[in-house]
Amino acid sequence: MMTQRNVKVVALACALAFVFFSCSKDKGSAAAPVAAQESVFAVNTYVAKAGSLDEYLEFGGDVVASSSVDVMPDTSGKISDIRVKVGDSVQRNQILARVDPSRPGMTYETSPIRAPVAGTITSLSVSVGSMVGPSMSIAKISSTSELEVDINVAERFVSRISVGQIAQLTFDAFPGEVFTARVAEVNPVLDTSSRSMGVKLVLDPPDSRIKIGMYCRVKLITESKTDVVSIPRAAIVTKGGQNSVFVVNGSTVENRPISVGITVDNMVEITSGLMAGNEVVISGQTLLESGSKVNVVSRQEGK
Repeated sequence: MMTQRNVKVVALACALAFVFFSCSKDKGSAAAPVAAQESVFAVNTYVAKAGSLDEYLEFGGDVVASSSVDVMPDTSGKISDIRVKVGDSVQRNQILARVDPSRPGMTYETSPIRAPVAGTITSLSVSVGSMVGPSMSIAKISSTSELEVDINVAERFVSRISVGQIAQLTFDAFPGEVFTARVAEVNPVLDTSSRSMGVKLVLDPPDSRIKIGMYCRVKLITESKTDVVSIPRAAIVTKGGQNSVFVVNGSTVENRPISVGITVDNMVEITSGLMAGNEVVISGQTLLESGSKVNVVSRQEGK
């Protein structure tokens, strides 16, 4: 028959066994491995293509006549008659006005003022009754068949300008339209006061809508490259002086070193390290490294 002491011993043993079993189970659960979650980065990409890239300089220019001649009277006196107005086309030797050289107590026949060349009256600075003299310009005759655009190029850009280069012109009067011109003349002497060089552009082809005196914005092409691979500037990562891009390979990316050439607007020429068809990350690459998994949210095709 079990004594009271024996009962207490058996109960204590059972309690100890239960505690030991519970602790062993907890330790086993804690030791079980937990699967790590791999990060996937959302990115925007750009698919590189081979194409042309034009480096350019921008200037402001004024439309002027290719040739312009001042009209001056042969004698002093008062303008008695004007036979033309601004915008009229005139022929060489055509009478434009007459001058009355009479003085108090002396009457003379009026003297004609003739056009020295054929062209269009672009300026008329006198009216009937105006006093004029042989050294005074009363009008300007210009040739409007071929217009030019005058621009001034800063000294630091002089080495990049040459005759024959192509330019693109835009005018406020014709929004959205682009006109072409070419460099026809480069002044060999710099202006010492402005440290700039005068350059003349010729509209090619001519356009009758363009008028003398118009202002235009000039995009002068200084270097043109064809069949080059270019990508947005935002795709390039620079560390330690080395340029690189993240190239998408399936669901992961590879950090690839590159060499760059000219930059036009936000596009950069890639001279080595990248081929047409490669897809590069242009947004979301801050935390990327080679082998990172990515999810392409937006993809742009190169033009």
